[in-house]
This record gives sequence, C-alpha cells and structure tokens, in this order.
Amino acid sequence: MDRAALDALDKTAVDWRFKGMPPATDATVSAMRAAKLNLFEDGFSTPLLTLGSRALAHNLELMAAWARRHGLAHAPHGKTPLAPQLFQRQLELGAWGITAATPSHVRMYRHFGVQRIFLANELVDAPALRWLGTELAADPDFRFVCYVDSVRGVELMDAALTHRVDVVVELGAVGSRTGVRSWAEADEVAQAVLASTQLRLVGVAGYEGTLPDVDAARTAVKGWLSELVKTAHLFDTLGYFDRADEIIVSAGGSEHFDLVAAALTEEALELSRPVLRQLRSGAYVTHDHLHYARITPLTDEAEHFVPALELWTQVVSRPEPGLALVNAGKRDVPYDLGLPLPLQIREARTGVVRDAGNLSVSKLSDQHAFVTVGPDARVEVGDWVCLGLSHPCTAFEKWQLIPEVSDDGTVVDYIRTFF
Repeated sequence: MDRAALDALDKTAVDWRFKGMPPATDATVSAMRAAKLNLFEDGFSTPLLTLGSRALAHNLELMAAWARRHGLAHAPHGKTPLAPQLFQRQLELGAWGITAATPSHVRMYRHFGVQRIFLANELVDAPALRWLGTELAADPDFRFVCYVDSVRGVELMDAALTHRVDVVVELGAVGSRTGVRSWAEADEVAQAVLASTQLRLVGVAGYEGTLPDVDAARTAVKGWLSELVKTAHLFDTLGYFDRADEIIVSAGGSEHFDLVAAALTEEALELSRPVLRQLRSGAYVTHDHLHYARITPLTDEAEHFVPALELWTQVVSRPEPGLALVNAGKRDVPYDLGLPLPLQIREARTGVVRDAGNLSVSKLSDQHAFVTVGPDARVEVGDWVCLGLSHPCTAFEKWQLIPEVSDDGTVVDYIRTFF
C-alpha cells in the first residue's frame, strides 16, 4: 500500500468531528497515539465504539493462517471496516488483495495504494468505468477484477472502457441478489464478454450468503458451490478462458467459508490453467457477540474468532424501577441483526468493572437504548455500560475514528474509517 497515504492519517486532527474523543485535545492522531491515553481516565466520553487490540490481532492472524492451510487466496471484503490501516494489516498477513462493493470503495482503495482489487459487483456507470480505464492504463501493476451478470452490462462496460478489464461471470440463484439464474444465462453473458473488445473473461464467482433460506439449510450452499465449480469446468472445456493467464473461482462471506474451502479444492478445480481459489470473507476481522457468534464455522475451542468491537455507553436516566436509559441508540449501534448485549458495568463511584449481570436491551431510539434492569442487577446514573454488538458491517459505518484498546485500557491506536 501507499505508505505516504497511510502516514497522512497520522496528521488527522482529533477534534469535534469524531464522536467520543477527549474534548480538550485537538491533537493529531500521532500525538494521541504517543500519549497512550487511558480509555476511562483521560477524557473519552460516551457513547464510544472501541476495538480490542488483542482480539483484532487474533482474528486477523487466525483467518490468514486458515486460508493458507486450505489453499485459498484471501481477498477480505473491505466494506466491513473501510479502514485502510486494517487493509494494511491484512495484506501484511498474506491477503491476495481487498474486495470492494462500489466504485467509491475502489477509488478509496486506490488512494491508499491497494494493488489488487476484486469488485464484487457489476460496474456499469460510465464515469466510473472511464476513471477505471485511466487508472489501469497509468499503473500496469494494478490488478482489477469485477462481476458481469448481464449482456446489457457487458455492452455498457465495453462502450465506456478504453482499457481492458478482467471480469468473472457472477452466478446467483432464483430469489437471491445479483447473478445469472441459469446455465443458459451464464453462457450468454460469457459469449457477450468473448465478443467484446475491452473485456477479458477470467473466471466465475458469486456470493452464497444471499441464497434463499441459506441460514436454515447449508445444503443450499453446497448445491450452489457445486454449480459454481461445474460452470468453471464447462467454461474451461468450451475454451472461454483461453485469453486468461489464470482462472479465478471466487466465493465466500463470513458465514459458510468452510463450505467454500471444501468446494474449491485442487481436486475439484483441475482446469487448463492455474486456478486462483479465492475466498472473500470480511466480517471475521472483528467477529461479533451475536449473529456471527452463532453461525461461524470456526467453533473449535482451540480455533475460533473473538468479538473485537465493544460500545461503551453511560446510564443517563433511571426513570422507573426496572428501567435504565443509556446514551447510545440507532445512530451509534447496529440493530439489523439483533439488539446489543450488555456485557460489563464500570461503576462511576468506584471505577470497578464487573459483569453486567441481569441487564438486557429491549429497544432503541435514535440516541438512547432502553435497558431492562433485573431484580438483582445494580446500575445507577453515571455508570458506564459496555455493549456487545451484532453485525460489524453496520457498526463500523457509524464511526469515523475508533480507538484500538489494549486489555489494560490503554489506547494504542486510532482506526480511521471512510464511510
């Protein structure tokens, strides 16, 4: 990545623009990091999203090792954190590149010097395609791949591009998100690519996480992956990859990556050219306390992800028995895959941190969470309450600067996001 662009983040002024930061500093990220501030004692305010340093390092290293062990080229989905500092750590651990979802993601990635980008979407916007062509022409080492799933999309790409772009045919399923719905459609799109002047067909891909009833029956994922592999073989037999240097077969979110690894083995993908077996899991970077904790394939006691995101809030009202209001709501926490989970209480009177006990979040408003207080629970106005979260993608998007915190409460870094 571009070291100068990353170093420029250190010059960011930590001021009123960033939620929860100490109000009296207006220092740079570099100065704040050097100061080694304490999360609880040096002026941070609530609500405040934090990133556990030890858990983060563990998750990054575990997935990198797991992908290597299974012969997969990992292109983690950058849309989860949209944080170049985390991209750098993933790439240093051996990631093939970074996956993007939108043209704006690609532009941000390129600003920070990402050299391999997989866009898990069809790109049909003419201004974005013209910019992409210019970017590819200016940097021969820049590798870019994106989806195609329609003949019309191929036509739009071909008309706007001035430089060759590598594409993969995206396979979907009836009732899922994007992607072709049948072999006939896949073949039609592939032939359109072969007839184009600016596109090169280099593989097949898709995302199994949007299949109907996918969470209820992993059988659907296995069947879809089998079709993905079958399509790669058929295209190869028909000579559709003859212009490719390597053949990409790409899939995988953070829910069923074990099935992806099982399907994309060397034995399953013996093709005419070298094969890039690509996994695109992204939410693993922080894992979570609810959704991914329930469905992650890595459940072994010796090898599992650890939740790395926590949101510290403060009790601002005890208006009636059995109810506490904390100062974080829909603007601060994810709620699309479950409500936050109270984990710990830091007593305002004593500074003691203890288990949250019999507390639960019952609902959220814009800036408050309604916390049900059980009969044996102790919590009062001024106490800090730590919430575990569900769905890291919709947690990161609400925060532009996130303190990375060691186990003793020392802030060791500040992670900048670009949502």
